Order: sequence, then C-alpha cells, then structure tokens
Amino acid sequence: MPFLSQKAVSAVAGGTGGGYLNPSKIQSGSSVRFALLSDQPLEFYECWGEAEDGSVKPFRFAEDPSADDISTEMGDDYTRRQNRDGTAPEPVKFAIAAPVYNFDTSAVQIMQLSQKSIIRELDGISQMEDYANLLEHDFVLGKEGNGLNTEYSLRPVPRKKGSDKAIDGAWAEAKDGGFEIGRLLTGENPFKAE
Repeated sequence: MPFLSQKAVSAVAGGTGGGYLNPSKIQSGSSVRFALLSDQPLEFYECWGEAEDGSVKPFRFAEDPSADDISTEMGDDYTRRQNRDGTAPEPVKFAIAAPVYNFDTSAVQIMQLSQKSIIRELDGISQMEDYANLLEHDFVLGKEGNGLNTEYSLRPVPRKKGSDKAIDGAWAEAKDGGFEIGRLLTGENPFKAE
C-alpha cells in the first residue's frame, strides 16, 4: 500500500491543476499516467498576451496567425509576451490539445502540447501497428530537468487493470456536463457551456 494518498500524490506531482495536464508543470523526475479519450486532437496555433497588471492569457488560432490577426484578437487589453531575452515577441507555437483521463486525479483533463518532441513521439507511437488504436492504451509522460534543459519522455503502457469503468464514467460525465474542446479556440471554458 502506498504511503501517500492519491490526493497527496496529485498535489506534489504538479502539472494537473485547473482541468489541464500541462507537461511543463510536471516536476522534474516525476511522471503522469493518462489515457487518451479522443484520437482526434484539436490542432491550433498559440501565443501569449500580457495585461498591464502582469496577468497572462493564451490566444489560440485555428490557422497560423499574422501579426495583424494577433493584434486584433488581443485588442487594447493585451500585448504579446516577450521572448526570454526581451528582444522580440515570443513566437507563435503550433499546439495540440486532447481530452485525457489523468490517473493521478481520477478526472478528465485537457492535455495541451506545444512541445514538438512530445507531439512527434505521440504521432510516432500512433503509426506503430501495435498501437494503432491509441484509446486502448495508457501513456506515461515523464519530465527531467527544467527550463531550457528539459527533456520529456512518453511511453505507451498497457491499460491499467480494472480502470475502464472509471475512465468511461468520467468521460461520460464530462460530455454530459457540456465538454467541448473546440471552445479552447474562443477562450471559453471547454468543460461547460457558458
């Protein structure tokens, strides 16, 4: 029997707050086990805006946006976040998002990936004959290092025994509650209609 409860494990693991599984928030040396709930990720482009008070907000676009598209979407309330050197705006990044069942939280979350290495690894796994149906397997996403020295690992693992009922139930509950991942593109809550 583990020393820590599932709640405690989730609290110290990081990367799982607010309905999102964020790889960059996983603590170095940790990993998260999840099951994909859709084999069709939402594909988009993302950049970040900063308000005068220092708060930040993601801006997402279905197509690669022009500087004018970004400026129009941000309006007067936000400006593009600067790169690490403070010499230019951060680049727009391609990203994908998919609903997942996070075993640490026993809940449906959105996993958003802008890390090219993880996206490539997931796509590579999807093209292997043994993993043709990604929804039948679990995945373990690991992280080592921080900042510019971060390395991620992604490996498929067999479905956790006895977990199908919990996964199916959580996914049905999320969909019944109004889950729609496409609302990410409009800045709305993907877990419920507003």
